[in-house]
Amino acid sequence: MTEKHRTLEELPWSMPVAVAQIPETGAHIEFEADAAQRDGLARLAGLRDVIEASAAFDLTHVAGGGIHAVGQVRALVGQSCVVTLEPVDNGIEEPINVIFMPQSRIASASRPPDGDDEEIPDPPEPIIGGTIDLGKLAMDMLFLGIDPYPRKPGAVFVPPAVEKDPDEHPFAVLKALKDGSPPGKKS
Repeated sequence: MTEKHRTLEELPWSMPVAVAQIPETGAHIEFEADAAQRDGLARLAGLRDVIEASAAFDLTHVAGGGIHAVGQVRALVGQSCVVTLEPVDNGIEEPINVIFMPQSRIASASRPPDGDDEEIPDPPEPIIGGTIDLGKLAMDMLFLGIDPYPRKPGAVFVPPAVEKDPDEHPFAVLKALKDGSPPGKKS
């Protein structure tokens, strides 16, 4: 099975929470990825390693049977500098503000009001089988926070020096025509 076709049970970082178990007053949930989960995250994201990863959420009920999840994912990931290829560790702190809704309500919840020219909000995440997966949400946000071009502090790319041929310039063809030799051949 390829990485793209993983089921929720096969995700490296999963924290299922039953919606029915969330008190009406809300809940605060914090969790950390263990060593096996961090290894799975690193493999899936193509990172050298995931040194630490944690998430914290405040969950509240919203109208229509939904859950509002507000929180943050934090991680320290090991990457390779794009300039020097040396190891570099990057910290990630991504805020999270997501609404989960029953699948039957997602279409109506994501439709903008008629005549509204404002930006269309992201559709809610689905509640699947009465459960929300905070680990998957944290994993997705962690991956979004990864620096695609990690650079070691002070690393500067210096392109290799290229020697210029004095006969290669924009007017070389005109000079060749004037001299009577075919373009591209030196006279």
